[in-house]
Amino acid sequence: MAAWRASRAVQTDVIARLIRGSILQPCQKSSRVISTAISTEAISHEKSADGSHTSEELIQWEDTFSAHNYHPVPVVFSKAKDAEVWDPEGRKYLDFLAAYSAVNQGHGNQRIVDALVDQAQRITLSSRAFHNDKFPMFARLLTSTFGYDMMLPMNTGAEGVETALKLARKWGYEKKGIPKDQALIVSCCGCFHGRTMGAISMSCDNEATRGFGPAVGGHVKVDFGDADALAAVLEEHGEKVAAFLFEPIQGEAGVIVPPDGYLTAVRKLCTNHNVLMIADEIQTGIARTGRLLACDWEDIRPDVVILGKALGGGVLPVSAVLADKEIMLCIRPGEHGSTFGGNPLASAVAIAALEVVTEDKLSERAEKLGEQFRAQLQSVQKTYPDLVKEVRGRGLLNAVELFPSGLGNVSTYDVCLRLKERGILAKPTHDTIIRLSPPLTISQRQLEEAVKALNDVFEFDLPNMKHDTEGSTIRKTPQACDRCGRYKYKMPETDL
Repeated sequence: MAAWRASRAVQTDVIARLIRGSILQPCQKSSRVISTAISTEAISHEKSADGSHTSEELIQWEDTFSAHNYHPVPVVFSKAKDAEVWDPEGRKYLDFLAAYSAVNQGHGNQRIVDALVDQAQRITLSSRAFHNDKFPMFARLLTSTFGYDMMLPMNTGAEGVETALKLARKWGYEKKGIPKDQALIVSCCGCFHGRTMGAISMSCDNEATRGFGPAVGGHVKVDFGDADALAAVLEEHGEKVAAFLFEPIQGEAGVIVPPDGYLTAVRKLCTNHNVLMIADEIQTGIARTGRLLACDWEDIRPDVVILGKALGGGVLPVSAVLADKEIMLCIRPGEHGSTFGGNPLASAVAIAALEVVTEDKLSERAEKLGEQFRAQLQSVQKTYPDLVKEVRGRGLLNAVELFPSGLGNVSTYDVCLRLKERGILAKPTHDTIIRLSPPLTISQRQLEEAVKALNDVFEFDLPNMKHDTEGSTIRKTPQACDRCGRYKYKMPETDL
C-alpha cells in the first residue's frame, strides 16, 4: 500500500521519465518494441529556444506514436505569423505551402484569431438540432459573397466533396429522372478530391487507392482539360450522368492549368446535357489564384461550388457546398448532416476569414504578386534550361517542374530539404514538381528571397548532390494507373 501511495512528486518524475523514453519497456502484449525508438541517447540535446522539447524529440515521438500516413519535411512549426514560421529552436522559415492553401489570410491573422477568442468565450457548439446566432450570419454572408441561394456547412474539404456527391445523386434521381441506383459522376484523371472512400473512388493515384477496394461505383473518368473527351462521355452516358466534378486548376497533380476556354466549354456541355457542373474550389478558391474563385477567370458560374481550407482562415476546419434552391433542397432533414457543421465557433471564424479576404483585397494581391513571382521563376528557368522544364500557375498557386535528366538521381524531396536549409519550406508532388503556394499576405521581398534560395540550391547544392548520388538507383520507376493502365504521371523524356 505504501508503494501504491507514492508521493505525487515521485509519480510525476516517473511519468516524465516515461514520456522521455528513458524507462519504456517492450510491450508484453505486442511484438512491437518501442523502448529504443525514443531512447534519450538517440535524441539530440540541442535545446529549444524556450527550453521546451526540441525539434528532434518531437519528430521522433510523432514517428513512434503516430500513423505513418504522411512523409513530412523534417521541420517543426512552433510559432507562426503571416508567411513566417519558427521552429522550437527559434529558426525562422518562409512558408511556401500555406497548409495547402488553408492559410491564405496568413498565419495567426489577428482579426480571425480575435473572432475565435471572442466566440469561444460565448458558445462553441450547439449542433444543428438547435439554432445558434452565428451560423445564419455566416450562411447569409457566404451566399451573398458567391452569388448562390443556399449553402450546406461541413467541416473538412473531403466532407464537402462527399456532400456534393450525395447532393448530385439526389438531384439526378429527383430532378433529372435518372433510374434508381444508376447515377454516374464524371471526374478527371489526375484529380484530387480528398481521401475518403468516395473521393479515392475517383482517384488515379495508385498510392491513394491500392489496398482500399472495392471502390464506390458510379464513376466515369475523362482527361482534364479535354472538352472533346467530356463531350464524348456525355454523348454516350448523358442520360445517366448527374454531375461533372472537377478542379478548375488541378493542385495535387502539380498545378495543372487547363487550356483557355476549357471552363467555358464545360459550362456549355453541362447545360446542354442537363448535368450539374460541380467545381471543387477547396484549394483554388478564396482568392488563391487571383480571383475569388478560379472559375471567375472565365466568368463561369458552376451549378455547385465546394469550398474549404481558407474558409477557416487557417484557424478551424470549415467547408461548405453552395448551390441554388432547386438543387440544394433535394436534401431534406435527416438525409445529411454533421454534428460540428455550422457550429457557432466555426461560423464566427469563417465570417472573419471572408471579411479579411475582401477588405484586404487578397485576390488582387495574389494576382499581382503571382505575375511577378512567375516572372522571377522564369528567369531561373532561363538560367537552368536543362533543369527547369516549366513554370506554371495562376495567382499565388504555382509550380516548378524539373527535368529528371537535370536532377540525375536527386529527388525533388531532396531539393526541398536544401530549400529548407536556406529558410524556404516547400513540398514536392509527383516526383518532379515543386508546388509553391505561400500565404497571400507574403511580401514581394519574401518572394524574392524564395527565388534566390531556389537559384542557390540549383547553383551551389545540386551539383554536389548529384555527385554524391552517382551510381545510385533511388529514382522511382513510373507506374501505370491501376484504373486506366496509362502513365498519367510519367516522367518527361521517357518512352512511357
